[in-house]
Amino acid sequence: MNDRIADIWGERTPHSKGTVWPARVDLRLDDGVNEADVDRWVQSACVLCSNGCGCDIAVKDGKMIGVRGRASDTVNHGRLGPKGLYGSTPWASSPDRLTRPMVREHGQLVETDWDTAMGRIVEVSKRLLDENGPLTHGFYTSGQLFIEEYYTLGVIGKAGLGTPHMDGNTRLCTATSAASFKESFGADGQPGSYTDIEHCDAIFLYGHNMPETQTVLWARILDRTRGEDPPRIVCVDPRRTPVAEEADRTDGVHLAPRIGTNLALMNGLTRELFVNGWVDDDWVQAHTIGVDDLRSTVESYTPEKVAEICGVDADDVRRAARIFGESDNILSTVLQGFYQSHQATAASVAVHNLHLLRGMIGRPGAGVLQMNGQPTAQNNRECGADGDLPGFRNWGNPQHVQQLADLWNVDPLTIPHWAPPTNAMQLFNYAESGSIELLWVSATNPAVSMPESARIRKILSGPQCFVIVQDLFMTETAELADVVLPAAGWGEKTGTFTNVNRTVHLSEQAVEPPGEARSDLEIFLMYARAMGFTDQDGAALPSWSTPEETFDAWREATRGRPVDYTGLSYDKLRGPSGIPWPVNEQAPTGTDRLYTDFLFPTDTDVCETYGHDLLTGGTVTETEHRAMAPAGRAFLKGADYTPAHELPSEDYPLLYTTGRTVYQFHTRTKTGRSRSLHRAAPDAWVELSTEDAGRLGISEGDVVRVESPRGAIEVKARVGQVMPGAVFAPFHYGSWDLADVAPGDQHRQANELTMTVWDPVSKQPYFKTAACRVTKIADAVGPSPAPTTAASAPAEAAASQVPATAGGDPTSSVLVPTPHYVNDPSQMSEES
Repeated sequence: MNDRIADIWGERTPHSKGTVWPARVDLRLDDGVNEADVDRWVQSACVLCSNGCGCDIAVKDGKMIGVRGRASDTVNHGRLGPKGLYGSTPWASSPDRLTRPMVREHGQLVETDWDTAMGRIVEVSKRLLDENGPLTHGFYTSGQLFIEEYYTLGVIGKAGLGTPHMDGNTRLCTATSAASFKESFGADGQPGSYTDIEHCDAIFLYGHNMPETQTVLWARILDRTRGEDPPRIVCVDPRRTPVAEEADRTDGVHLAPRIGTNLALMNGLTRELFVNGWVDDDWVQAHTIGVDDLRSTVESYTPEKVAEICGVDADDVRRAARIFGESDNILSTVLQGFYQSHQATAASVAVHNLHLLRGMIGRPGAGVLQMNGQPTAQNNRECGADGDLPGFRNWGNPQHVQQLADLWNVDPLTIPHWAPPTNAMQLFNYAESGSIELLWVSATNPAVSMPESARIRKILSGPQCFVIVQDLFMTETAELADVVLPAAGWGEKTGTFTNVNRTVHLSEQAVEPPGEARSDLEIFLMYARAMGFTDQDGAALPSWSTPEETFDAWREATRGRPVDYTGLSYDKLRGPSGIPWPVNEQAPTGTDRLYTDFLFPTDTDVCETYGHDLLTGGTVTETEHRAMAPAGRAFLKGADYTPAHELPSEDYPLLYTTGRTVYQFHTRTKTGRSRSLHRAAPDAWVELSTEDAGRLGISEGDVVRVESPRGAIEVKARVGQVMPGAVFAPFHYGSWDLADVAPGDQHRQANELTMTVWDPVSKQPYFKTAACRVTKIADAVGPSPAPTTAASAPAEAAASQVPATAGGDPTSSVLVPTPHYVNDPSQMSEES
């Protein structure tokens, strides 16, 4: 196999439009191990991005020692990306795994047994319930667990305790995906399919640096653009990413709008469809509502006005709109560049508007993929662990609440539905004020990943809230907890999960977890049993004990809903690799794309939400929704552009945006322990344009201070390919691998600068619209640690100063870090 650190997307297998994507099997084993040495291969799928690539885990002597792509898998046709290849297994044998529960005694975390740790949790939980009721309890989870674990947690929270205070870190990455689907189509769920890549004539990527966030999916696109009859690429991104380079190569367009102006650009593109006669009027009349209001909203957004607001060329706006208006089949993908920026839901809904105006949905090559950032984020949304009701049910619909009450055999008044569910930003506000007095954090690291990091550390370490953390490692968040529970990870437990385009995989247990670590399902059930939760007949709640029993219960929760799993089982998932929902009697082998009949789940009695005003977030009532008589038609919705909350000023003249690098995932729990991935991106950096760097007297590798009104970082500078006026920083880097540096004393955590401000509809925080200033504080002693590949490559003028990114394993695949420990130095630290 090629060095896939340097060759990110692997060898090309070009093919022409309308043909099947050729298979290519990627394989990586630990050094010195051959395929013949493997004891057994265990079915799974990769969890180091949202793509959901089918793979098999190599096991030797009871240890995971590598991975192999599954050629027959519907998602990846055998391919794996750098994170999947180099990062899937080394973390599992890292010596700093959590192996025993810990409790805080006299200010220090000390090891204990499970009975003591769970006993302390249950004592606090019961006391708070007796004193102040279920609103004292909050749960903050992840996009990393399995269906079985999310659903169990959802039942415990909604039917056992009766708290609305549940959300996941999915609020930070892809809540806008779910919100935009609900606003346009009535319910969550990806309309499009990865197979649309094989059939489309153009691909629009909005705020989506796919070459780094979903490497295998980008390889799929490259195999089309390198084949006959390639699609044209249109890139919307303030950085010159490989997507932008491919746009140039395919006679497409790169639109680099100013940070925070996405909606103005989208309104301009929408206007161009109207004024140039590119709207399918008959289709729109038959299958949508709201076209006249939308036309009125976008009427003033001429290409010249868009150019003035966004800083793009007016003719480029016209060119991009013409590609959308004249192509026969178009695929659009969207990610954090829209979701985490100003007016996120309105901009993402505008992508749907373009497709609906042209009738570009429900057929091969014509679809939308509002992407996810995590492998199981979709399941958090489906199962109700994010606050929504399971099965895409509407918390404002009494019939939907009653369905769950009947399913769980509980009083419907126990299930919280009197107000919108609590989002993550509110969750931490309540924990800060002491309204939430018990906060349970599972498989995520908010001390690094939440905006305004100093505030989050203060909340988690304060006496007003009892904090529980269950995770693989002693993370920056776990260091602040009152109880820490050791969890089993991927490959150490069995469960199912669903990727971006609704494809369900079964991940079988390959090895035993270390020490006393337990699966998240076991931990949640242990709590439920210790609390004595029961249904109305006195039976245990939840009633299941094993992963397969849990999955069977989840299937029933989906019956008759848009997210229908009733035709799936563990046995069925052990057959064909990857099956997209809905799977039921009408679609026994799965459903490649939704809305092929142009009927949408918008009816008042069916929909997941009654909708919102995209500008203010004001809710549409049931009565108002019913009066619109949607009758299975999609909604066309628009909003005017407004300036972002924080604009550049004399003191803070630049705009700060955060994002990802191809070689790390989230806060590096797993990828940071892979030697190859760590060497490729070992430390934080910040990217500036050549223009801004020259004006500020900054050269490649200089140490700079980047400061916002909330905090600062001090890192090396990459003179790179970001647009003038913008500053980019990767958010992955916390303090766990910095020896003798406390979390509050490190100077590389990107979210020190970000704002506690969020979208009015999706409630997703704005990580990409903060004002900042950059000051040089030391001369370079070498280049920045930024990779030289993909979007972080140096600008041409600085490239000669930067050596190429190294790859490969000098000795072994496992990196043993030297972490900082607030408590016992013999313990180790990290995040899931």
